[in-house]
Amino acid sequence: MKKIVIDIERVLAEKGVSKTTLCYWCRLQRTQLNNYCKNKVVRVDLHTLEKMCNYLKCDVCDILKMVESDEEDGEEEKDGSVL
Repeated sequence: MKKIVIDIERVLAEKGVSKTTLCYWCRLQRTQLNNYCKNKVVRVDLHTLEKMCNYLKCDVCDILKMVESDEEDGEEEKDGSVL
């Protein structure tokens, strides 16, 4: 199963932009940006994502990635039945 991850820290490193600078120019609270960096965001604010992409001169697909998840939908018993 795949999941979406936010890879903003990689983009910041590639662009040489600090979190503090991004927060300042995009008018974000540091806690909000840290939640994006730690993938603790359940609902992505499109306006926030747009501001970050515009400032970093990147595309949404540079920040959001689909990756294989280690977790599965349901836990399976050894006999193959789903819990």
